[in-house]
Amino acid sequence: MPKLWDETIEEHRRSVREATLDVTAALVAERGLRAVTMSEIAEKTGIGRATLYKYYPDVETILSAWHLRQITSHLAHLSQIRNRAGTGPERLETVLAAYAEIQRQRVRHHHKQPHAGELVVMLHTDPLVDEARRELHGIIQDLLSDAIAAGAVRDDIPVGELAGYCIHALEAAGHAPSDESVAHLVALTLAGIQVSS
Repeated sequence: MPKLWDETIEEHRRSVREATLDVTAALVAERGLRAVTMSEIAEKTGIGRATLYKYYPDVETILSAWHLRQITSHLAHLSQIRNRAGTGPERLETVLAAYAEIQRQRVRHHHKQPHAGELVVMLHTDPLVDEARRELHGIIQDLLSDAIAAGAVRDDIPVGELAGYCIHALEAAGHAPSDESVAHLVALTLAGIQVSS
């Protein structure tokens, strides 16, 4: 087959997978996991049911793929920020602020969906969540190590514990009522890890 044809087919497959993930997540958040069928997903996506089954065996697998896409996107965003130019402390602050905003947007989105709680429970038992948490921990731990080397972050507590503290503290941003509240939470988290004067 010509290369252009292969690329066109692969692009079509990718767009079908993306549309399937988006449609499924929206339907489940709106009506609940048990109320959504593969037939309905195929219809809303604009493909045949047999075609859908070539991609995914069931609704849960589609949701797991959707969740992986979300997690991957968030981690890529945080990694991009981590890799930008700047001092260790500057990059640490920027990543923590971005993580807090991700938490805020995630919770905001779930509050708009009547069945989002059911979706969250199902997805957070997925082993991908533990793997993503380890990767997030690693990103923040790397930045903390750089900030410790710069003398900006305390070194009397193991860096892994400091990373865990930052992650757990900033999860509260999910319930922050405003941008100002998120900024206060980030500042408070940073104050907790800074070198005492």
